[in-house]
Amino acid sequence: MPELPDVEVYRRYLNATSLHQGIRDVEIRTDQILEGTSPLKIKAGLRNRSLESTDRHGKFLFVALDNQGWLVLHFGMTGDLKYYKNPIKEPEYTKFLIEYTNDYHLALVMPRKLGLVRLILDMQKFIKEKELGPDVYQDGFGYEMFKALLEGRRGMIKPTLMNQQIMAGIGNVYSDEILFQARVHPRLPVDQLQEERLRKIFKATKDVLETAIQKKADPEQFPASWIIPHRQKGGECPNCGGKVRNISVSGRSVYYCPDCQPT
Repeated sequence: MPELPDVEVYRRYLNATSLHQGIRDVEIRTDQILEGTSPLKIKAGLRNRSLESTDRHGKFLFVALDNQGWLVLHFGMTGDLKYYKNPIKEPEYTKFLIEYTNDYHLALVMPRKLGLVRLILDMQKFIKEKELGPDVYQDGFGYEMFKALLEGRRGMIKPTLMNQQIMAGIGNVYSDEILFQARVHPRLPVDQLQEERLRKIFKATKDVLETAIQKKADPEQFPASWIIPHRQKGGECPNCGGKVRNISVSGRSVYYCPDCQPT
């Protein structure tokens, strides 16, 4: 699933390709991706308008319209963006398509129909409606905020990091990396984390997200010291050379090194 680094890369891609251009037409290939709206409303809200700027909160991408309001995109399990001109190059699994007056197109590509497209007037109201916690990549997200969000919680650290109502943006893949870099077991209860380990997790969170964004969220470019490229059965730990283990935590498939991340 696209997580915060992926969506931040999409945001920057959209900024570089798709702003300040007149929208000629819009196609919705499946109603399943629409939330609180209809194809007619989406088309009426976007035709003859332009996308002017972007923002992001957690895994949601917000695109400001020239008149008022925002186009909201969520990428589900497999979403991606593609900007192109030649219609022959339209990506497979395009579910939402913007056609610009310069004959270019912006496609929301999703092999699985689990994304979201919506028009809203107020971004902060939407964030509140979705009960999203603070974005972990925002400038104001420091250690004291991180510590306060975890204070008094008893659940395991892995699902806590992934809980979008506590903090927004971290999913299954990057929480594995964060805990690996901090050398913390994914099942360790939050209330057993001492100050030193909390600080390690916070630092790993910032470092992992920043590095992933710099590397355009491309696992092939990730550091050799990361576990993400080895998140597979029989994978080798890049730190100690031991076997990466796969377990279930709160119903999610988790990869970790039992030697580097002991209980």
